[in-house]
Amino acid sequence: VFHKTFSLKSRPQAESTQSDGKTFQQLRNECLQKGVLFEDPDFPAKGSSLFFSESVPVNIEWKRPKELCSDPKFIVGGADRTDICQGQLGDCWLLAAIASLTLRPELMARVIPRDQEFDSRYAGIFHFQFWQHNKWLDVVVDDRLPSVRNKLIMLHSVSNNEFWSALMEKAYAKLNGSYEALKGGSTMEAMEDFTGGVGETYETKSASENLFTIMKKALDRGSLMGCSIDITSSVNFRGQNIQLIRIRNPWGEVEWNGPWSDNSREWNYIDKADKARLQQNSLDDGEFWMEFGDFRKNYDKVEICNLTPDALTDDTKHQWEVNAFEGNWIRGSTAGGCRNFIDTFWTNPQFKLELQHTDDNHDLCSVVIAVMQKNRRKLRKEGLDLETIGFAVYEAPDDEDQVGKDFFRYHPSKARSRTYINMREVSERFTLPPGKYLLVPTTFQPHQEADFLVRIFSEKKAEALFFLDAGNQVDNTGMLEFQEFKVFWEKMKKWIMLFLAFDTDRSGKMSSYELRSALNAAGMRLNNQLLQLIGLRFADEDYEIDFDDYLTCIVRLENMFST
Repeated sequence: VFHKTFSLKSRPQAESTQSDGKTFQQLRNECLQKGVLFEDPDFPAKGSSLFFSESVPVNIEWKRPKELCSDPKFIVGGADRTDICQGQLGDCWLLAAIASLTLRPELMARVIPRDQEFDSRYAGIFHFQFWQHNKWLDVVVDDRLPSVRNKLIMLHSVSNNEFWSALMEKAYAKLNGSYEALKGGSTMEAMEDFTGGVGETYETKSASENLFTIMKKALDRGSLMGCSIDITSSVNFRGQNIQLIRIRNPWGEVEWNGPWSDNSREWNYIDKADKARLQQNSLDDGEFWMEFGDFRKNYDKVEICNLTPDALTDDTKHQWEVNAFEGNWIRGSTAGGCRNFIDTFWTNPQFKLELQHTDDNHDLCSVVIAVMQKNRRKLRKEGLDLETIGFAVYEAPDDEDQVGKDFFRYHPSKARSRTYINMREVSERFTLPPGKYLLVPTTFQPHQEADFLVRIFSEKKAEALFFLDAGNQVDNTGMLEFQEFKVFWEKMKKWIMLFLAFDTDRSGKMSSYELRSALNAAGMRLNNQLLQLIGLRFADEDYEIDFDDYLTCIVRLENMFST
């Protein structure tokens, strides 16, 4: 049984990502002792760190902050959402997430460790911490930044002597392989990488009527939200309760000028105390109120980033319980594709989940399920992009084995992702009755390979169990006596009959996805990792195994079990 949860307030140490294994502190101390400025061998000041698909303009120079201004500072007067300007890269999604992060100092302090500056112990090295695939990573960078005519060309601060945002973008580019890898993305992706949270997206025009309630509950759980919403409230307006949303434009330039905007007449008809409380920051600063109906009409999406307990403060009203698993789709064994491909769908990794406790004042259990594919930005330079992914949830049968093809043929799913889509993460919120469930994450097409992470956020504690069955056989001396030969020959006949049963078209080959069933029938229980390795070793390019290889495989396994 594999079971991994996060405990409240446990803050795991970030792992060093340098190829030589050295930490930020070790590298900085070495540079200070030698009297040199750090030059990062893992992310050099070269064109390959900028672009992988196009040539670098010849006028780009890599310069350190002390070459760009006389008195560089890491942070001037506190990191603020109005500090940041977008550069030439198409990563406004990243800028919006950084702006949102600046509103939460306790989250910011984890991503941007405060043990670095340009005066005390300066050695041309800085570090940042990002969440990736269920762990925190410490990413160091040198402070050579791409510039043209002594001006930074990527993300930078409004103040020309403040460098935290440019260095943070460089560290994030390094994590993903290059600056170009950051072109295009969703704010949610960066929010997750800054917090370790799990995201949900709602289409405002088609979301259910309780979207306002969902957003209010998200605030109670300390969630970050798209549109940079930081307060929801309702006021009494002419005898009616009006639902208001406060929105922040991270660029601070454009504001709403309809009902409930800063100078609108609606404010004249509400209680003076409410007006003072809600309008205390009514400047032309990019922040404004909207009535919820207007918000739904004018915006298309709401993104909510639900945080894990270790990212929250003790006074957060409600906190999610979190379970996490890792897995792989490997062609020929566990890359079974979606339910349309019934012959291979059942071979996908399967996760068992038990929901035991209903929500407060409710007879159902709230759960957010998220499936994330790993490292896809980093793999862009190898020509690999996002796979199309999704998942389905079934009511689990009582036995604990890998569920077979017939189960999925005759049992409909109880819940599933709304669509299969080529995004880094697919997530969905469900309310389900207490019970045992089977989660099957898949790519849309079979044979598509990727590593993935499954995360399950529940309002009350859930038991998430992933069962792996190993085989168990007995054996002896290594000498093949006549009695043993008779036993072996009986097994051989059984193995041949099994092969014929799975070689349905009599081609002399069987599908590598069916090998699991054949081995199970032969009494050999293997976990997914072994099945994946065997599939890669014995299957051909059409994901088939011929009789000779099948026999070689099964005899070798027999010997291994015996030993």
